[in-house]
Amino acid sequence: MASLTDDQQELNFGIDGNINNCDEKEIQIDASTIVERGGGEEKDMAHLTGSLIHRSSSRPQLDLSGAAIQGNFEERDPTILLPNQSDDISHLALDIGGSLIKLVYFARREDQPINDRRKKTITGRLGISNGIRRSYPILGGRLHFVKFETIKIKECLDFIYSKQLHRGGMDSRRWQFKGPSTENTVIKATGGGAHKFSDLFKERLGISIEKEDEMNCLVAGANFLLKAIRHEAFTHMEGQKEFVQIDQNDLFPYLLVNIGSGVSIIKVDGDGKFQRVSGTNVGGGTYWGLGKLLTKCESFDELLELSQRGDNRTIDMLVGDIYGGTDYSKIGLSASTIASSFGKAISENKELDNYRPEDISLSLLRMISYNIGQISYLNALRFGLKRIFFGGFFIRGHAYTMDTISFAVQFWSKGEAQAMFLRHEGFLGALGAFMSYEKHGLDDLMVHQLVERFPMGAPYVGGNIHGPPLGDLNEKISWMEKFVQKGTEITAPVPMAPPGTTGLGGFEVPSSKGDTLRSDASELNVGVLHLVPSLEVFPLLADPKTYEPNTIDLSDHSELEYWFTILSEHLSDLVDKAVASEGGTEDAKRRGDAFARAFSAHLARLMEEPAAYGKLGLANLLELREECLREFHFFDAYRSIKQRENEASLAVLPDLLKELDSMTEETRMLTLIEGVLAANIFDWGSRACVDLYHKGTIIEIYRMSRNKMQRPWRVDDFDVFKERMFGSGDKKPQPHKRALLFVDNSGADIVLGMLPLARELLRRGTEVVLVANSLPALNDVTAMEVPDIVAEAAKHCDILRGAAEAGGLLVDAMINIQDSSKESSSSVPLMVVENGCGSPCIDLRQVSSELAAAAKDADLVKQFYSFCSFHDEQFDLQLAMVKNQRLAEKLIKGSIYDCVCRFEPAN
Repeated sequence: MASLTDDQQELNFGIDGNINNCDEKEIQIDASTIVERGGGEEKDMAHLTGSLIHRSSSRPQLDLSGAAIQGNFEERDPTILLPNQSDDISHLALDIGGSLIKLVYFARREDQPINDRRKKTITGRLGISNGIRRSYPILGGRLHFVKFETIKIKECLDFIYSKQLHRGGMDSRRWQFKGPSTENTVIKATGGGAHKFSDLFKERLGISIEKEDEMNCLVAGANFLLKAIRHEAFTHMEGQKEFVQIDQNDLFPYLLVNIGSGVSIIKVDGDGKFQRVSGTNVGGGTYWGLGKLLTKCESFDELLELSQRGDNRTIDMLVGDIYGGTDYSKIGLSASTIASSFGKAISENKELDNYRPEDISLSLLRMISYNIGQISYLNALRFGLKRIFFGGFFIRGHAYTMDTISFAVQFWSKGEAQAMFLRHEGFLGALGAFMSYEKHGLDDLMVHQLVERFPMGAPYVGGNIHGPPLGDLNEKISWMEKFVQKGTEITAPVPMAPPGTTGLGGFEVPSSKGDTLRSDASELNVGVLHLVPSLEVFPLLADPKTYEPNTIDLSDHSELEYWFTILSEHLSDLVDKAVASEGGTEDAKRRGDAFARAFSAHLARLMEEPAAYGKLGLANLLELREECLREFHFFDAYRSIKQRENEASLAVLPDLLKELDSMTEETRMLTLIEGVLAANIFDWGSRACVDLYHKGTIIEIYRMSRNKMQRPWRVDDFDVFKERMFGSGDKKPQPHKRALLFVDNSGADIVLGMLPLARELLRRGTEVVLVANSLPALNDVTAMEVPDIVAEAAKHCDILRGAAEAGGLLVDAMINIQDSSKESSSSVPLMVVENGCGSPCIDLRQVSSELAAAAKDADLVKQFYSFCSFHDEQFDLQLAMVKNQRLAEKLIKGSIYDCVCRFEPAN
């Protein structure tokens, strides 16, 4: 992840690696501007979008002023945003159950400040308050999630010691023996083991355990997750995962079923309002205990993995066994429905050794899961509840377990109740214990700011990888290379084949994937959830609840296959450019190879299970690629290409401006729109456009493209736009007050397309805000790069020079303009803001605070949109050249290189 500013923090959930049956999921807190508030906090908070998560005043609260959450989705342990962490934040909390220990810890990391005068200038001009600087440093870091078997608690203690978590989280390799004493250190813990093992923690680590109420922690953890994470909850039926958007205003009441060693059923009525209404002693401990006796498995995960290859029909008595292979249709039972778990063992003259351990494991799993589902529904019926959330480490992302529980709830409720599961299912208690610290960092988070990432981390193949977690990029690459040398396939998180079905509750024998099959998603890296305080909902977004940033839904297998093929074919070329951007060194080549293997593993994983990372769209897929590049330290793969194209385009800009200035106003406006459309052909994300680059220079291709701009375009509202700009007859409209121009590519796109259009709007007295990516993606221009481009362009244009000076863009620019007679103070400003994005596509639910502030006074919003995030409602003027035949046919019923000029003014 790229480093951000010192005012920034975010919290991410993911998984780093495996330490002797220890799975580690991390929440990374990297930088992201945090609005810090002093005495004027209430006033500053009033304008922020979204709801705040409050907890009762009886619990200690963390100081998270201005923190906000931002969202994306899926599998386990995604990310949760912790804003203003202070030096005295607690670093460790545990949930010690009868079967498993769940550990949540915060690893501190300070980011170096970035001297960005553009950001400081825009912050002052747009009135973005930074409040009062705190007296303690703002820390970045990661919140990790780890699990151990309780019987291996000594491994847990060794892990805590190795990372010096009991001494504030210092790296053991740098730890000094003269470090702080642990004599007065108190660690929060919940679960029965918090009492049982308190003396052991004191003896081995010198720390005291402070016990937190188990139910309080479970509910606090669940409430936070359901409010803070957009796609925390999902349903799972017959192998199909579907994410459920929870309205936090309609969350309560609900039933929370926590399945650990035993089962607790809790009715939750609000924050801090709940009661345990039922439970059962038949839970995860029962499954593991009986499974260990009957199969000789050594671990819970091994038992679950056995079930993947099991066939319960060899042991369970089915309805068909009783009724001669037919259904009992009168009461709605199919022949494949289980009539009696383990029932066949009564009549068959077999010993235990005659039954396959795989079949025993699956039968046992079904028996326990069905009963938990039925008991849960009966309690929901008792209180008139329709939503039931299941959590606890018994589930751990196991498809058959979730399917079985879902079937039981659906069967007994006749489809009226719904079983839902949580991505962070196993860590509710540990997360709640972490939240019980004073200044824990999770209170008062805005609910709309969550970004999920999927970094690579060990292990990514079937079986456990023993050893320390991956400490740095070199260790990660070495780990991957070892598997390549052994000929072992590297797979992304949890490849599992969805089960087939034979009827009501009867499952076919699942196909086996051999060594790549995993039954436990918690063993693998499945998502890092970044919570970024500086992100906000775009103020002009019509309805954030119904907004979907993905135009292309990849749930259609043919669509998925097409785009996976496109990305796979483009991969080698991308690797070449990435390596070249780093000087072509041996280290860069090694990282490039690792990136290619990692991204290919992601594609293979998603091809097998498209919902593995959440609801999958083209925008998500492109963002995944960019994040994977950054993971292997390719922060700007097209750096040299962008620089070369910027220089070539700037060289011809003066002649273009002279040509434009010789035209009448109306002719010039049409030429400008044509120029924007023509210049966008320079897009390295399009294979068709890349092929053009080999056939001519930038200016040749640009002119060729402009010559083809024959009207009418596929969508052509230019005449409506022209009337708004110039009026008709004697009626002359007022110029726009502020225009937001969303810029796309470097080179001709911004220099020969967007800057001339911005210049024309400035000439008409309109403030112009150029909106660019926060981080590089393909050849997209970034907000850090735009000021330098403007400074070069300003050498040839007084209008751009005056506006850039008024907007604070030329503070650092070394420009040498001979004619400086014009006063810049009278110019309307040209400003640049970042969009909060590091992808070719933008999600308007998650934009930077500076873009949100700029949008509030904007009355002309122009987007040259990417079709992976195409929406009509929030932009006045939309311009696009479609550079993919499939997209052209799907979205505008046209052909490649067709153009769109859509103008629908908001007022």
